[in-house]
Amino acid sequence: MQAEDALAGKVALVTGASRGIGFAIARRLGRMGARVSICARDQGKLDSAASSLRGQGIETLAVPADVTRGDHISSLLQKTQQELGPIDILVNNAGTGLFGPFHEFGEADWNAVLDTNLKSVFLLCRAGAPEMIRRQTGHIINISSLAGKNTFANGAIYCASKWGLMGLSGSMAEDLRGYGIRVSAICPGSVATEFAGHGGKDASKILQPDDVAHAVAALVTQAPGSFISEVHLRPTRKP
Repeated sequence: MQAEDALAGKVALVTGASRGIGFAIARRLGRMGARVSICARDQGKLDSAASSLRGQGIETLAVPADVTRGDHISSLLQKTQQELGPIDILVNNAGTGLFGPFHEFGEADWNAVLDTNLKSVFLLCRAGAPEMIRRQTGHIINISSLAGKNTFANGAIYCASKWGLMGLSGSMAEDLRGYGIRVSAICPGSVATEFAGHGGKDASKILQPDDVAHAVAALVTQAPGSFISEVHLRPTRKP
């Protein structure tokens, strides 16, 4: 169990944090003492999440943003730094998926998934890295998937986005490690959220959002002289 003050004085930005995995991550980091900035596209759900976090004593900034858009990202980072301070921990969690035979999808479907799952991470990290480089510190955590290590029928577009994310994460780690910035990817199996693609698995037997949040907490409390590049997360027993 991580200490409640382990992240005291730190600022964490979590994307896609109005529910599910992102909300669980924001809550865990906040309980560890971090000031938390959360974003999502749905203003109502975002406000509800922020209210819940603040009710638990977590200093929270909620910024509605579409992280596939560079102008939204610039505003998100600016508001976070102005209200909370420089970002120490960036968690790229926003994601979406479409599942079915690849030849039944259109170009717009491809763009929707790749823009959210991959392009947004590039845009956010590109915008946030210069300040981390200036400060010679920071931790970027990308929420990927075991679908970024494997393939399966009906998962072509989703797998492509997550395989791409793994390549991006590994290369970013090499680009940034010399500046004292750590880049990690977490690859969960199916998680019990509203997200599609569980394949009919029993929700009580698969991973829970808090399992992913626990992995994030472990990464950000890693000793400063090292970093864990990848975490593969599976339930103790197969569902």
